[in-house]
Amino acid sequence: MRVAILTTGGTIEKTYNESDGTLANVGPVLQCILGSLRHPGIEIRHVPVMSKDSLDIDDADRQTILYAVKAAVRQNDALVLVHGTDTLARTGEYLHANLPDNEKPIVLTGAMRPYEFRDTDAVQNVTEALLACRILEPGVWVVMHSCALRFPGVVKDRGQMTFVPADQKPA
Repeated sequence: MRVAILTTGGTIEKTYNESDGTLANVGPVLQCILGSLRHPGIEIRHVPVMSKDSLDIDDADRQTILYAVKAAVRQNDALVLVHGTDTLARTGEYLHANLPDNEKPIVLTGAMRPYEFRDTDAVQNVTEALLACRILEPGVWVVMHSCALRFPGVVKDRGQMTFVPADQKPA
């Protein structure tokens, strides 16, 4: 199976700067994550799209992401999009609306805590996204924290620090 992993930045890729105590997107960490996993039978192609905090992703960036997704699905069996969680649901809805006849699974994932942190969820979420590519039906999905949710109708629940169906989010 061939999987394209597109990266856009987000918390998963934030790096801690010891000199000033800040977190910033300075480059992809995907190779570190993939290097720690066993993924026989999956040919992975990494496509860096951008390196931004998702709060800084605007509609023009979503259009860029859409073009990159369209190009990647023509060449691969499945696609994982690594995206910041703050606006992941907005991008998922955008992709769902603009890819109505998609015939492959498109799996969005990210992390609530940076890869470099001891209590990161990054490795778990990338692992689950790779598995989801093999078993989910075509469509746009978010896969995180042992859950796969299909767009439309997915929202971030900041209280639980995960994603839920929109009709299950507490008021």
